[in-house]
This record gives sequence, C-alpha cells and structure tokens, in this order.
Amino acid sequence: MDIKTLSQQSLDKAISQAVSIVKGNLKQFTYDCQFHSSENNFYKPCDNNLWTTGFWPGAIWLSYELTQDPVFKHAAQIQVQSFKQRIENLIEVEHHDMGFLYTPSCVSAWMLVKDQDAKQAALLAADQLCTRYQPVGEFIQAWGEKSAPDNYRYIIDCLMNVPLLYWAYEQTGDKTYLDIALKHTETTYQNSVREDGSTFHTFFMDMETGAPSYGSACQGYKDDSTWARGQAWGVYGFALAYRYTKDEKYLDVFERVLKVYLQFLPQDQIPYWDLTFTDGSSEPRDSSSAAITACGLLEMASLVEESKAKEYTAIARSMVQSLIDSYAVTDLSQSNGLLLHGTYSKKSPYNTCTEEGVDECVSWGDYFYLEALTRLTTNWNPYW
Repeated sequence: MDIKTLSQQSLDKAISQAVSIVKGNLKQFTYDCQFHSSENNFYKPCDNNLWTTGFWPGAIWLSYELTQDPVFKHAAQIQVQSFKQRIENLIEVEHHDMGFLYTPSCVSAWMLVKDQDAKQAALLAADQLCTRYQPVGEFIQAWGEKSAPDNYRYIIDCLMNVPLLYWAYEQTGDKTYLDIALKHTETTYQNSVREDGSTFHTFFMDMETGAPSYGSACQGYKDDSTWARGQAWGVYGFALAYRYTKDEKYLDVFERVLKVYLQFLPQDQIPYWDLTFTDGSSEPRDSSSAAITACGLLEMASLVEESKAKEYTAIARSMVQSLIDSYAVTDLSQSNGLLLHGTYSKKSPYNTCTEEGVDECVSWGDYFYLEALTRLTTNWNPYW
C-alpha cells in the first residue's frame, strides 16, 4: 500500500472546510436532528428517534473543541436537552446503540463543559444499555424482543457502545457497568473474528445454553464475505478494548483485523462497501469505513510503543489524505455533509438488507472524519 503524506496545510484546510460546513448547518440542525444519510448528498432534518442522531451533536462538539466558538457550545447544549428528553421518555431506545447515541452527544458535553443534564442523560442511557445484556451467552443483544430466539444475537458494532459503560463505571463506581462491558467484549473476541482475521457482522447465540451458534455477514455482501464497516468497527472497537483493559490479546486481535482490512483496500485506500470488491468494481464505496479505521489507528497509536505508533499514525494520515483529496465536501453548495460516497446499507443477492444511504453522506462518516481530523491536530481526549 502506497502511503500518502498528509501536509499540515492540507490538514488545516480540511478542518477549516469541515468546521465551516458544520457551522452553516446550525441554521437547520440546532433544534432538529439530522437524518442518518443524505439524499442526493443533502441531509434532511428528522426527529430524535434514530440510532444515528448522536453523531451530528458529536460533530458540533468537535467543532467547538477545534475553535472554542461559543455558537457551537450553545447549539450542542440545545441538542443535549433533546437527548435528555429522549432517554427520560424511552423514545426508540430498545436496542444496543446507546453508546452511538449518548457518547458523542452527552458524554462529550459532560467532559467539555460539565453539563449536568448531559451527565444524567448519559447515565440513564448506560442503564438502558444494561437492560439489553443477556447473561446466558454474556452479550448485549443488538435489537428485537429479548425472548425471541431469532433475535438472540449481537453485532460487532457494539464494541463502540460499551465505552459508555466504562464511562458510567468511572462516574459511579458501580461494577455492574464494568462487568457487562468486559463480558460483552470477551464474547465478541471469542466469536466475531474468523481464523483469518476477517469478521462477522452479526453473531447468533444459543438461547438455552449461551453457546455460540453461528455468524453472519448480514449487512455484508454474503455470509462468508467481510462487510467493510464491520471490519472498521473491529479495528476501532478492539483498540478501545485494549485501552480499557490493557489485555494483550486485544492488541493482537486489533492487528489481525487491521491486516485483513488493509489487505483488501483498493489503490486509493477507501474501501468498497464489502471487502470482496476492489479496484475495477462498479460497487459503491464506503468512505465512512476509512474514517472509522483512521480513528482506530490513531487510538491504538496512543497506546503502543513508538515504532508501532509511527506505523499506525502514518497509515491513518495517508487514509485521511485520500479522504481529503477525493471524498471531502468543500462547500455547502455541493453538499451539507462532510464526506461523500458513504454507504449505509446495500442490498445484494445474498442478503436481505433494506437498501438506503448508498453512495451518500452518512452521519457517522461525517463524525468520524471530523474526529480523525481532530485527533491529528490536537492532543484529543476521546469521548469514547
């Protein structure tokens, strides 16, 4: 893989453009939330009832960190009130994505400005996440009725939800949060990574015994392929697991998962939506996977010895430069997102996905792109 050099000038310009777009969007998305993906590259407003709505306030908080402009703080704290109301009234929270919702929107607000409502909302969200825990099998169930065998499953994405539980443990000292986080991470480690280092998106457990049943690519092209974003969640998620546990096995599995991700990248280092596809394919890309992976690399770079840190940082910087070159939005007339060519869910002959957000901006792609830029320009204290 050719490593690109990311110049300070390129980084500064990309940050300026991204923050300018976020600021321009405040007119439309201060009191409303942002839909999970764009239509013709433009987001529409929505109510706070999707699993993705935490990423937009996360981008506002990152913009506040980068600029200290009080307009961002004001807007983000308005969003906090929406998230407080949502968790207090249990609006569309019967799923595992409490971390994706409340870490970038409310944990951030507590960290940065000591917003008490944000802290309370995030703790309530952590409690809600704990209700999804299945002791038989030791995992956090992704979605669906907890008593239904065909819903007895978790997904690799949830590695990004468990940091909310580590945070709640740090705030309260209640080891229930810690125990669930550790057990879910261990279950993911044991089952979700194939022998070759590729990953299953979804893994089903036996409801009676708790034994592992089988894995599925689910949102990937087919069951034995590797969904690009799932592999990216593995890269970032196992980096976070290593940070919180310092268990060497999570460093080892991070390297295995990363190796597979890098092995199947096209020339410009931005994957297609499934790693089955590479240069010359007509399939859509998923720029969000590159942004997520870059953040995971930079996270792990902060935790390892110098030579490895340099290697991971160089790869991340190269990926970010590729995103800046060909995927980043440069002005609001082009799109009100930050990163083009993302893919939420792509239907194939072998999966049953609902097709949406294909070759569009996606809210988590925007957030993780801005997080990567932030990590590269400041000594960032992660929300996760």
